[in-house]
Amino acid sequence: MWPCLLLALALLGTVPASHPAPCQLQGVPAGEAPRLRYTVVKKLRTYSAAQRYCQDVYRGQLASVHSAARNQELQKLARTHTILAPWIGAVTSCKMGQWESHWEDSSPWNYANWAPIHPCHAFTTCTTLSTRDGLWRSRFCFQLRPFICQY
Repeated sequence: MWPCLLLALALLGTVPASHPAPCQLQGVPAGEAPRLRYTVVKKLRTYSAAQRYCQDVYRGQLASVHSAARNQELQKLARTHTILAPWIGAVTSCKMGQWESHWEDSSPWNYANWAPIHPCHAFTTCTTLSTRDGLWRSRFCFQLRPFICQY
């Protein structure tokens, strides 16, 4: 209650605005992070330009996907904005002779939904989420595509 009281006083002008009072988000228990938000950006960008856009505009990353439910949620969201498969935040590359995929946000690789014959293990690739079937496909990172930011 104390931080919210300070916020109310600041809004009334009795506490300097340079001393903002933190107020907990409604519906988020103390100590827990709020649920991530997602936005489909229809602007066509290369993978690296899309990642920069998410960082610059939303202070976020390209989306990482950690469950079938989240994959389906993002597929449906993307389908309402574009027919093109958007970038998500996965890259596949060869490290120390082994091909591996990783998320741009450094979260654990604990879920995958690759289409048959994907990911490609011939060169570094970036990942798209199909709006049609929800499967992931490897693509050249310089292709221009819409993308999904998480923040």
